[in-house]
Amino acid sequence: MNALTAALPALVLGAAWFVHTVWMVRRLRTARRDPLTGLWTRDAFTRRARRLLRDKRAVVLLADVDHFKQVNDTHGHAAGDALLAATAARLAHAVGHGGTVGRLGGDEFAAVFIDRDHTAPERLDTLARVLARPVDGTPQVHTTVSLGWVRAADHTGEELPGLLRRADEAMYAAKRSSSSVHRARFGRLLASVAGRRPGRCGAAERRGVA
Repeated sequence: MNALTAALPALVLGAAWFVHTVWMVRRLRTARRDPLTGLWTRDAFTRRARRLLRDKRAVVLLADVDHFKQVNDTHGHAAGDALLAATAARLAHAVGHGGTVGRLGGDEFAAVFIDRDHTAPERLDTLARVLARPVDGTPQVHTTVSLGWVRAADHTGEELPGLLRRADEAMYAAKRSSSSVHRARFGRLLASVAGRRPGRCGAAERRGVA
């Protein structure tokens, strides 16, 4: 009885530390998730993306919701939020557990996945069609999503920031074309006149994805 009494404070302290640790872990996980979409925030996405890029089969993808301001202006911000949440869920489903998806800010998302069966073009064409579907329960809320992508193996030695810039250029090319999906071209990065949107040069770096 005396031994139990003597050990009780230590047991209580241990239990308190355990509860505190669990609480801290949950807080950290919450801080790494975007509150609207549940996707990784840019810092958490960057860490995971860099690990995936060790695989030569990695694909880097940028997705940008088209005419998002028009959706907000026409249907309200709640509808815009629903569109972002639906886009995030569809991206996460398409990428799967073997990849990672993050919200970089606003209506722009990034993903890295491993193209194990070399079907990235077909997968992304299908994804573009899925992303263009109306939001469940609100058929009036829908738009297309422009996708730009690049294979890491096509640019050996280039790290995440450079690959994101290439995907960014490809995404803008998709917006200017009749296709919602565009693959980054080979060769050097182009000026904003030929690639990225005016004013978007270095957008990934400004958001801290570097």
